[in-house]
Amino acid sequence: MRVPYGLNKEPFRYSLFLVFCNRITTSTVSAAVLLASKKALDPVAPIYKYCLISVSNILTTTCQYEALKYVSFPVQTLAKCAKMIPVMVWGTVIMRKKYKGPDYLLAFLVTVGCSIFILYPDGTDISPYRRGRENTIWGVSLMIGYLGFDGFTSTFQDKLFKGYDMEIHNQIFYTTLCSCFLSFTGLVLQGHLILAIDFVYRHNDCLWDIVMLSTVATISQFFISYTIRTFGALTFATIMTTRQLVSIFLSCIWFGHPLSYEQMLGAVIVFGALYSKSFLRKQPQKALPSVQMENVQMETGFAAK
Repeated sequence: MRVPYGLNKEPFRYSLFLVFCNRITTSTVSAAVLLASKKALDPVAPIYKYCLISVSNILTTTCQYEALKYVSFPVQTLAKCAKMIPVMVWGTVIMRKKYKGPDYLLAFLVTVGCSIFILYPDGTDISPYRRGRENTIWGVSLMIGYLGFDGFTSTFQDKLFKGYDMEIHNQIFYTTLCSCFLSFTGLVLQGHLILAIDFVYRHNDCLWDIVMLSTVATISQFFISYTIRTFGALTFATIMTTRQLVSIFLSCIWFGHPLSYEQMLGAVIVFGALYSKSFLRKQPQKALPSVQMENVQMETGFAAK
């Protein structure tokens, strides 16, 4: 979205076309898996529930791609660390879950770290689409939209898995199939379908980028759905957060994105909070055997008396 193509340095502007390519690839693969495993293609849940996931997923991906026009990839990547906050909100609203104080503290620290990272970019890290503060605000707004829709998507997926005896490939097939129709309709209504195809036709390297992106998106979708079904939406959000650090530094190396001192501080806050939570969770588990042993000894003593 930010790297231009061709001699004229023409940028690719059709985010919804990327969504369409990703979803049609994923739906095709999931249908093939269902047919190969001789499983039914019939929907398990009402179609409108698949469509809800589909709509929120399209909005998630569109906001993500559009935001890259206004903020750098490292900024977007660390902003994704705030995934846990909307997941907790949607989990409370949709699934009536209750979270403890340390969970809210972790979410607060992650938010602070992400805010520092976004608000204090390096002075040389300027997107070619930016024209001052207005576009910066628009980029941050798109990221907020991304986080909100993404949190709803994973939480509602979790709800469907728990509410229905649903195969992973069944959910993927119907949600991505709905996404194909919706994104195709959006492209036609916006008049971007022919323009996007023409752009790809004129720039073969863009075609290969789209193929690579769609392939990776398809593979990741299967891992995402498996994780949500097995461990839940909040665990998935935490896992996705911890892998951001590698993405940030790979982007800095590959694209030459500089990091300011404030951004480094924000990164330390975010990942420090995440790993301190993991450390604190392990502490009580180590103390349990000794506590249980004391209880057994006390019970034995009382029994002897």
